[in-house]
Amino acid sequence: MTRTSVLVLGLGNVLCSDDGAGVNAVHRLRREYELPAGVVALDGGTLGLDLLPLVERADRVILIDAVHDDGAPGTMVRLTGADVAPAVRERLSPHQIGVADLLEGAALLDHYPDEVVIVGVVPATTELGLGCTPPVHARIGELVTRTVAELARMGYPATPRTRALVPDDDARALELG
Repeated sequence: MTRTSVLVLGLGNVLCSDDGAGVNAVHRLRREYELPAGVVALDGGTLGLDLLPLVERADRVILIDAVHDDGAPGTMVRLTGADVAPAVRERLSPHQIGVADLLEGAALLDHYPDEVVIVGVVPATTELGLGCTPPVHARIGELVTRTVAELARMGYPATPRTRALVPDDDARALELG
């Protein structure tokens, strides 16, 4: 099995308003930045345990997601270490059951990454609806910026593209709102 130095997963359900923030952010990251060798950035959506083989091969994982917290909608959240497990156990949406299971599965298989970081934003709503609410939509760029900062901190600096990739129709649809 080939190791991945850093796995970046955008998580969430784009059909549930702000829950799609992580997915929107990872698409934007891929369009606007050239990622260094060893970094893989993927739309993990709501795949949960299906992502286990990817997490098992990763030395470090950055999860980009909507995160329940006491802050106002749009508040940025960074969680690491012992703070990660409780955050994904407290269900914001059905996909977070899968995130908790994913991390517990990796631990049970003795393949828990050396580091897991959640870069998140507090949602206003995760009710059915396309597009993020204004306070969360306004923070998608900051989710990307903070993810790029985490990559640099880990020794894997991303380079801004001189010309952003043209978003495909799926990415355009994700950024409605």
